[in-house]
Amino acid sequence: MLITAERLNYTYNPSSPFSTQALKDVSLTIGEGEFFGIIGHTGSGKSTFVQHLNGLIRIPSSLKKYKKRKPKKGEVPAPEPVLRVGEFDLTDKKTDFRALRAKVGMVFQYPEYQLFAESVKEDVAFGLKNFSPRPLSAEETEEAVRAAVELVGLPYDEIKDMSPFELSGGQKRRVAIAGVIVTRPEVLVLDEPAAGLDPLGKQEIMDLLHKIHKTWCKTVIFVSHDMDEVAENCTRVAVFAEGQVRFVLPPAELFLHAEELISLGLDIPLTAKICRALSRRGIEISCDFTTEDLIRSILACAKERGCVC
Repeated sequence: MLITAERLNYTYNPSSPFSTQALKDVSLTIGEGEFFGIIGHTGSGKSTFVQHLNGLIRIPSSLKKYKKRKPKKGEVPAPEPVLRVGEFDLTDKKTDFRALRAKVGMVFQYPEYQLFAESVKEDVAFGLKNFSPRPLSAEETEEAVRAAVELVGLPYDEIKDMSPFELSGGQKRRVAIAGVIVTRPEVLVLDEPAAGLDPLGKQEIMDLLHKIHKTWCKTVIFVSHDMDEVAENCTRVAVFAEGQVRFVLPPAELFLHAEELISLGLDIPLTAKICRALSRRGIEISCDFTTEDLIRSILACAKERGCVC
């Protein structure tokens, strides 16, 4: 599903002293099949943007009570925003947002806090019952829930009747993800999917997301503060700052703009820091800022300089 946003604006608490414009003429295209990253400091608009993608935040023109304002005499009307996710026009009142949410799954930060049912099976089945385009039999529901739970690496028969609150923290997060992907969405959106995890836990979650990307969800979009995570995993990255998109680049190009990123209050990955440190010593290393490519490039450089590795 191709995602296209043009001239997207959003203001929290409009017409109040606390009015805050979170998005300012955001235009961004995310292609089908991407493993797409979104970064930005707190308040940059990144979470507001992704919540538009499945209609959690609605564009005013898609609301039933919306009436288009007639321009005053001589006034040039402002161009209308565009937001399309595949065949869904999110600016249109007639859009089936229930069907959209079956196609665009949303996993919030610390999703394990959203578990609520008495058993793992019931929790994972909840989204399926809400968003399935037709009623499902008990057998169909069981089959779908089993597939989702096993895809996230959990033993279905062992945990299906357990309370999700009896599971470990990592298992809870996997159950929460299973509850979103059980509808087999074409787009999976995650807000800080590895937040609060140790390095091994982060790597396991990212490996899981790549597995889901290859097998179930054509497009994965994730918001992150972790630049190393972004450098290692993304096909392209959008940088949000003050409600606007400042960069949309592959990591190999994005982290060449280290000074601009730092000026926006962002960090750069460790690999980029190493390259900058070597550059200050007259050693230029060209790599795509993944750890594997950095090691390869350093070894190649050392060999050229006659160093023993």
